[in-house]
Amino acid sequence: MKKNNKQFLSCAGLTILWFFSALSYASNQVQSIRIWPSPDNTRVVLDLSAAPEYKSFSLDKPDRLVIDLTNTNGSAALPAINGESKLIKAIRSSGDNNSMRIVLDLTNAVKPTVFALTPTAPYGHRLVIDLPDDNARLTREPPRSIRAARDIVIAIDAGHGGEDPGSIGPTGTYEKNLTLPIARRLAELIDKEPGMKSLLVRTGDYYVHINRRTDIARSMQADLLVSIHADAFTSPQPRGAAVWVLSLRRATTEVGRMLEQTERHGELLGGVAEVIRDSANERYLAQTVLDLSMNHSMVTAHQAANQVLTELAKITRLHKAQPQAASLGVLRSPDIPSILVEVGFISNPQEEQQLRNSSHQARLAQSLFTALKRHFQQAPPADSLFAQQRSREHKVQAGESLSLLAQRYDVSVDALRSHNKLANDSIRIGQVLRIP
Repeated sequence: MKKNNKQFLSCAGLTILWFFSALSYASNQVQSIRIWPSPDNTRVVLDLSAAPEYKSFSLDKPDRLVIDLTNTNGSAALPAINGESKLIKAIRSSGDNNSMRIVLDLTNAVKPTVFALTPTAPYGHRLVIDLPDDNARLTREPPRSIRAARDIVIAIDAGHGGEDPGSIGPTGTYEKNLTLPIARRLAELIDKEPGMKSLLVRTGDYYVHINRRTDIARSMQADLLVSIHADAFTSPQPRGAAVWVLSLRRATTEVGRMLEQTERHGELLGGVAEVIRDSANERYLAQTVLDLSMNHSMVTAHQAANQVLTELAKITRLHKAQPQAASLGVLRSPDIPSILVEVGFISNPQEEQQLRNSSHQARLAQSLFTALKRHFQQAPPADSLFAQQRSREHKVQAGESLSLLAQRYDVSVDALRSHNKLANDSIRIGQVLRIP
C-alpha cells in the first residue's frame, strides 16, 4: 500500500511539473503588430499578452533589426501587420514554443530605440521600436531679413497621436481623434489669411515626442506654439475650456538646462553666435539672451491666452476664466511663446459629444483663429507683414478729406472707404484710418 502511495505521489509530482512546464512555454504571445509612420520617424509596436523579455541588435549588408523574445510562443505565424513605412521592407519571424525572433528588413541603416511599455488603456503590454529617418530631417528656414515683410508663423500641435491616444471619453472617444481635426481647421484658416502661415506639428495619426514638438516649432522659427488638447477628470462633472501657459518655475528650470548644453548656444543665440567666439563669455551672453527671450515669450503667451479665452467664452463654457500656469511638457520652451488650449472635458458626456461634432470643431477653430489674428494685429513682430500694415495708418488732421488722403497715398476713395468700413466720405479730426 505504501509503495502504491509513493508511485501515485511520484506520478502526481511529474504531472504537476509537466503542467507548469507547459504553461511556461506559452506565457507570452505577440498579438498584433502596428506600424506608425511619421515624417521623420517610424514607430513599430508589438502588442503582447504579457511583459516582454527581449534583446535587440542591428545587422548590415543588408540592413536589419533583430528582436529576440524569450518565454514567448514563436511557433505560430506573425499576426496581421497594420500599417506600413518606407523604412521597412518586410517583417518576418522564426521560433519555437518558447522563443521568437522577429527581423525587420530595413531600407537603410538606422539607430533604433527599443523599449517596453506597461498597460495603459486601451493598450496592454507593448514592445516599442522607434526607427528615426535621418534622411527626412526638417531644414531650418534661412535667417529673416528685417527689411522683408514676412508671414507670422503659428505652430499648431494636435495633442497626442499614434500610440498615445490621450484621454478617453465615456463612449470611447480618443482625445487624439479630436485634436487633429481642430488643428487642421485652424491651419486652413491661418493659411488663408495674408501675413500668416501655419505649421502642423503632426499631420497624421502618429506619435511625436514632447521634446520634439517644441524642436519642430523652433526649427521653423515659429512666433507662437498652440497645443490643442481635451481635458479629463476622474468624475464626469467638470466641464469647460481652459488655456495654460508656462509657469515661471518651469521656465527658469528650462533656461538652466539650455545653458548647460553649450553645443546648443549657437542655435539659441541665432545670428549673435556668429560674432561671439569667447567661450568664457558665451554662457553669460546666452543667459542674457535667454532671460530676455523668456520674459518676452511669457508676456506674449499671456496676451495670446487672454485673447483665446475671450473668444472661447463666446461659444463654450470656460472651466477657468484666466490663463493657468503649469509645468506642462509641451510648454517647456522658454524661447518660444507657447499656450496649451483645453477645448473641453472629454470625460464629461455632454462635452464629449459636443467635441465630436464637426460644426463645433469648426467653431472652436474659428474662435482660436480670431483670437490669434487679433493678438498679432495688436502686437505684430517688427519684421512681419502685420507690422507693415499697421504702420500704414493715418491720423486725420484739420483740413483733410477722404479724397485728399486717397490721392496722397495713391489709393482710390472707394478702396479707402471700404478698407475702413465707412458708410460715407465723412471723416473727423483725430480719426485713425487704415491705408490699404
